[in-house]
Amino acid sequence: MTTPPASTQESDANSVLTIGELSRRTGVSPATLRMWETRHGFPTPIRLDSGHRRYDEGHVAAVDHVTRRRDAGVRLDVAIAEAMAAAEPGTPSVFAELRRRHPHLVAQRLRKSTLLALSWAIEDEFCARAQRAHLFGGFQRERYLGSAQERWAELARVARSTLVFAEAATGSRKEAGRLTRVDLRGDDPMRREWFVVCDSHDLPVVLTAWELPGQGEVRDRDRIFESVWTVEAGPVRDAARVCARVAQEHGVAEAAPLLYELADEPSPGLVDQASVTMLFNRVIAYVDRFGS
Repeated sequence: MTTPPASTQESDANSVLTIGELSRRTGVSPATLRMWETRHGFPTPIRLDSGHRRYDEGHVAAVDHVTRRRDAGVRLDVAIAEAMAAAEPGTPSVFAELRRRHPHLVAQRLRKSTLLALSWAIEDEFCARAQRAHLFGGFQRERYLGSAQERWAELARVARSTLVFAEAATGSRKEAGRLTRVDLRGDDPMRREWFVVCDSHDLPVVLTAWELPGQGEVRDRDRIFESVWTVEAGPVRDAARVCARVAQEHGVAEAAPLLYELADEPSPGLVDQASVTMLFNRVIAYVDRFGS
């Protein structure tokens, strides 16, 4: 996650500030700006062909945001995460983001009953066994979250963080232990989505599905979703970032430090063939039991 994209054109009219000029505009010393860049990847300069740093008005605004938040008592890492998230373009949809950034992922049309089986298998084989995972679950409607809340509360006990997304319930946001709820608005794209994201070094996985429109008369278990899933660490991290950004936009306090933690690119996952085989076997068993 970076501030404005790099360019190597020395004549770029928008890249006119040296690090000294950025320092004078923001009141942050050049040494501090270099330290932030080294330790936090912020602000990311525009590098000229000569190797010199240049900055633009977007960098000024981002650094000003960090200094204001620091003056308000916010931790430096959280303030930087907020500034980086604001500068990062992205979609408020896990499914759309993965299709945009990872077109090699093959989408399949699945019935809800099959999707349920796949979700339960992922929760049992990956989410429950992953070490220090960040978990995200998208449930669309309040009643679907209600039926899964006890199960996800158990997953949250062994996870580093757990956020669940659904339509707003009557009353204020509910939390159970370390399970944090994100209430979605009526126009949020996630209201049409289903997802399970387990961002973990050892067992990363993401399943995301978008409900096809025009199924008002279809039996609930037969509703059709366009679905993708993968155990690749890169797409899993992208999905986790989307969830954290949406949570931040909805006022969830945990989202800003979580975005900072997810800013780095993930190291290659350690998922082996045995883990994927166990997942596949459990999917078959669940589909055989519940999918008919």
